[in-house]
Amino acid sequence: MANKRLYEVWKGKNIFFLGGRIIFGPDARSLLVTLLLLITPVVIFCIFVARHLLHRFSSYNAGYAILVVTIVFAIHVLVLLFLTSARDPGIVPRNSHPPEEEFRYDNTGSAEIMGRQTPTFQIPRTKEVMVNGLPVRVKYCETCMLYRPPRCSHCSICDNCVERFDHHCPWVGQCIGLRNYRFFFCFVSSAALLCIYVFAMCALYIKFLMDDHQGTVWEAMKESPASVILMGYCFIALWFVGGLTGFHSYLMSRNQTTYENFRYRSDNRINAYNLGCLSNFSEVFCTEVKPSRNNFRAFVPEEATRISFPTTREAEVEDTGDDRREKIEDDLDFGGDLLKISQRHNIDDIDSDVRSRGSDRPQHYSSEADSVVGSDRRAHAVQSAAQQPSWGRRSGSWEIAPEVLGMNSSVTESGRHAAPKEAYQ
Repeated sequence: MANKRLYEVWKGKNIFFLGGRIIFGPDARSLLVTLLLLITPVVIFCIFVARHLLHRFSSYNAGYAILVVTIVFAIHVLVLLFLTSARDPGIVPRNSHPPEEEFRYDNTGSAEIMGRQTPTFQIPRTKEVMVNGLPVRVKYCETCMLYRPPRCSHCSICDNCVERFDHHCPWVGQCIGLRNYRFFFCFVSSAALLCIYVFAMCALYIKFLMDDHQGTVWEAMKESPASVILMGYCFIALWFVGGLTGFHSYLMSRNQTTYENFRYRSDNRINAYNLGCLSNFSEVFCTEVKPSRNNFRAFVPEEATRISFPTTREAEVEDTGDDRREKIEDDLDFGGDLLKISQRHNIDDIDSDVRSRGSDRPQHYSSEADSVVGSDRRAHAVQSAAQQPSWGRRSGSWEIAPEVLGMNSSVTESGRHAAPKEAYQ
């Protein structure tokens, strides 16, 4: 089976078009609303206002310039919107495995398995890096399994870590980050200028109507209701796009993102990225846009098998398996001891042997050993029964397996009568 392309197995929530050449956020449908809010007033303006201004200026056919400028300006805003929403904002490629060089042994939070402390592997949640000579703390992203670069944050909507993350804009359906912040600001500021332009042309047309009919403003407004509606629409829209333009101009002058402004507003920390007002604007508009770190059309090879660190559960299972093997060996050794004891006829040898083993065997074994002294006929049965592991035995106890006890109970009855006779022989 052929390998898939990266955009086909992408773990983020992005939407791809044209075979991975165009990338949108998961809320790309909101982009249709933005297009509708831009195109509709421009069309109304061209039909009901700009068309009547074509012959209002006699010299050089200046009236046609109003219509041409409106169309070109609208196309310019739409292109900026497309460059903002349909490109990689600066997504950091996520890792398929945690960074092994960052593993640390954590003995304080180690798990206790079978009475032994087993250290667990931990990755520090933060670490410090130097930016312009100042220490900056970066966080570890558990979703992307990497330490985020400075000014990088994980967008919960797109499910990606984005470099120089500013915010996620629902109006463009995309994150605003390192690679599209410039186009976002140009889009917002151009939309604000378009609103001012349409508002001014509508007001100019109403002025011409007042001069033609020698009437009042009210009569001119009744003559062109479309101009009134457009003026009200542009006035309201200007509060949004104009406010965003002013706010982001302030942020750029300080080389700060929206995320940093809202998150660290109350902290009196030094901005390590502030290089001065002119240098900050130059960094946004005059630097080359970095290429994307993701080739969404590249084929993704199958992952090779890697050696992974055992988890706590796996270590517990492994230790439990070792303990079970020890139990089996103990059962086999004890079964062999029973066989040797049952084959002896000298009571003194039995007592001395049991006492010598008392240092490493529990004392209740001696009574059980005495119960099988007089039975030579059941030696083979005892050995076969002892070789079966006692899986139901509690961990750390020295209780005999039920199979062995069952065999020994029958041996005990016969041993009670045989032992005295053999003792006096």
